[in-house]
Amino acid sequence: MVFSSLFFIFFFLPLNLLIYLSVKSIKAKNRVMLIFSLIFYAWGEPVYILLLVGMTFIDWWLSLRVSVCEKGSKKARLLLAGAVFADLLLLGIFKYGTFTLSNLKILTGFPQHIPDIMLPIGISFYTFQLLTYCVDVYRGAAPVQKSFPTLLLYVSMFHQCIAGPIVRYKDINAELENRRATSDDISAGINRFAVGLAKKALIANTCAVIADRLLIADGGDISLLASRSVLSLWVGVLAFSIQIYADFSAYSDMAIGMGKMIGIHYTENFDYPYMSRSVSEFWRRWHMTLGSFFRDYLYIPLGGSRKGLARMVLNLFIVWALTGLWHGASWNFVLWGLYFFVFIAAEKLFLGRALEKNRVISHIYLLVAVYFGWILFKFDDMSAIGSVLKGMFGLNGNPLSDFESRTTVMSYIVMLIISVIACTPVIRNISERLKYSALNSGKAFAVYSAAQLVIPVVLLVLSAAALVGNSYNPFLYFRF
Repeated sequence: MVFSSLFFIFFFLPLNLLIYLSVKSIKAKNRVMLIFSLIFYAWGEPVYILLLVGMTFIDWWLSLRVSVCEKGSKKARLLLAGAVFADLLLLGIFKYGTFTLSNLKILTGFPQHIPDIMLPIGISFYTFQLLTYCVDVYRGAAPVQKSFPTLLLYVSMFHQCIAGPIVRYKDINAELENRRATSDDISAGINRFAVGLAKKALIANTCAVIADRLLIADGGDISLLASRSVLSLWVGVLAFSIQIYADFSAYSDMAIGMGKMIGIHYTENFDYPYMSRSVSEFWRRWHMTLGSFFRDYLYIPLGGSRKGLARMVLNLFIVWALTGLWHGASWNFVLWGLYFFVFIAAEKLFLGRALEKNRVISHIYLLVAVYFGWILFKFDDMSAIGSVLKGMFGLNGNPLSDFESRTTVMSYIVMLIISVIACTPVIRNISERLKYSALNSGKAFAVYSAAQLVIPVVLLVLSAAALVGNSYNPFLYFRF
């Protein structure tokens, strides 16, 4: 089940909110959310709900034991190590088992048979949430949760369990125990959900069509990439760059919006990353909860930048290799992570000071770096990556343009322009100015209030119309 399915929008979510609002006590509300969350997770692959519940139980029990130990004691460290080991072992088996065995067979010829292990949806996200809980309890940064159902609710909450944001327990534990959704929260939540849904249904899905048509048309045969025109490749990668931002940020928007509807405030996950002026800044704005996880639970414990330049570069290398691997069990993701490691290390060593001198050049540099990085992200076949990079400069003997590429670009040019604007804070800034004007004028206040009621409805209607009969609708980050 996905947020952008008509079943979820018009049945599952309304039913959840209706029952949730009909009960009074926080315990009853939590039970409602837990039942709906487990149903949501089990909808596509019910067997893996046992993995989710089992991992949560192990971490809950071990963290209870940690909480009664002397802080920093050997026993506490061993219990924490047990929880971390169990989480990473299960993540490794289910996400990287087939990948590891495949590479082992290439090197040694063993094993003869490689099992095809299905990837449980959302395992990367809820594993990281469990890790933050265990580590924070050990550090004394978060209270231990004595109620297993409450901790399971934190891990499995259907708003963010599948694709984030990666929510730390210490940030929402108080709201799990006691919360109240104000009228402002509910209004803001509905608006945020509607914006996210439109971003997914109208922008991400349209850009996906453009990218697939220009990059891997004709049945998805990547061997044909070498013959794609220069125009096809450049615009296709641009469409994919917008698609992945709109797709993932839309999911985060909807998750944050649904949280606000019930009085839970999730951490923001995107802050217009394409407006950045360095790769380092881009990653402070893109998937912010993942970046902060690696910073606080890996980079800083490794020593960060406190132990000299050589150690800092090594720490960055480890973090970015693992960041790439986190996104998928494939070498192209590792290469993608190390690609950004090179830029970030260079910026910390010398490039950052040069970028600060010219805002325009630094912004162009960022866009070019990220643009080519998405090619590594999209294609897991190294020959396909080479074909795209060569073809973008006509080195495959491919034409500058052809009838298909020109027709596709002309057909979608307006939508591409709208999509580019959606990657900037232009619409947000206009909204804030209107809100400021509304505070100083009765007529402006009436217009602004009416817009707050009408726009979500319009976005919902347009999104529903776009989703009817749409063959492409999954979220890209579900596979991570």
